[in-house]
Amino acid sequence: MSQESIRVFVGCDPNNSDLEQMMVLDYSIKKHTSSPVEIVWMQLSRDPESFWYSNPEKGEGWDTKKWATPFSGFRWAIPEYCGFEGRAIYMDADMVVLSDLNELWNHPIEGQGVVAAKTKDAITRLCTCVWDCQKAQNVLKPISQLKADPEGHDKLMKQFKERPELITPYIDSYNCIDGEDLEIKDIKILHYSDMGTQFSHKYSIPRLEKEGAKHWFDGKIMPHPRQELSDLFDAYYQEAIDAGYSLENYRVEPFGVIPKKSHKRYKGNKITRPLKSGLLSKIFKR
Repeated sequence: MSQESIRVFVGCDPNNSDLEQMMVLDYSIKKHTSSPVEIVWMQLSRDPESFWYSNPEKGEGWDTKKWATPFSGFRWAIPEYCGFEGRAIYMDADMVVLSDLNELWNHPIEGQGVVAAKTKDAITRLCTCVWDCQKAQNVLKPISQLKADPEGHDKLMKQFKERPELITPYIDSYNCIDGEDLEIKDIKILHYSDMGTQFSHKYSIPRLEKEGAKHWFDGKIMPHPRQELSDLFDAYYQEAIDAGYSLENYRVEPFGVIPKKSHKRYKGNKITRPLKSGLLSKIFKR
């Protein structure tokens, strides 16, 4: 399968919290990918003509109040955005690409499958996935319905978990969650998924404070347990700057207050925050 360019859709914050993530992801994609890449940054917009339009004050456009991030439900809109033609890759912004995206772009999507994604340990992860946009038309709800339903994202996640035939599994390391148990050389796409330990916080939070703004993540910030992965992000950040990339290339007019879930009780994942041993832990299975 081939197209003139690889289409990559990235979910990101509309208030400039994710500039560092966007720059590093953009640079890492182009550093490793041998084909042209077209990136669509999916961000909430106040523009009524935008596909990502939302006006929570008037109850118009995307209803995000049940979302965990400012972009959770956008991944389901990609096939319709593409006119239900060809393929499209979806990614969260918190990724570092360490391989040629051609490999993922051309991954088979077999049988009844409409998307290629990670299904390790019976957990469906659509935070990096490849859509067959034409086949997805028969499965996904029209965007007009999805954007008006604040629980639409959760409903579709449940549907895909209950129908595993819709997903063609790919190599786990295309969505390597916080390093898992892999060495860097074996990771194809690093997803620094724990929102409390993200490498970009040490850049973005001080920057936002100077700008009089706050990050959309309102949970506890803590160090990532694998320093070499943090160092990898730092290296790519500096390489991007040295190559002429700039945070200002990704800045947009801020959207404003985003109705969404709070992360005050966010617990991360078992990779960055291993279960504690001890009697109480065993009793309560934590």
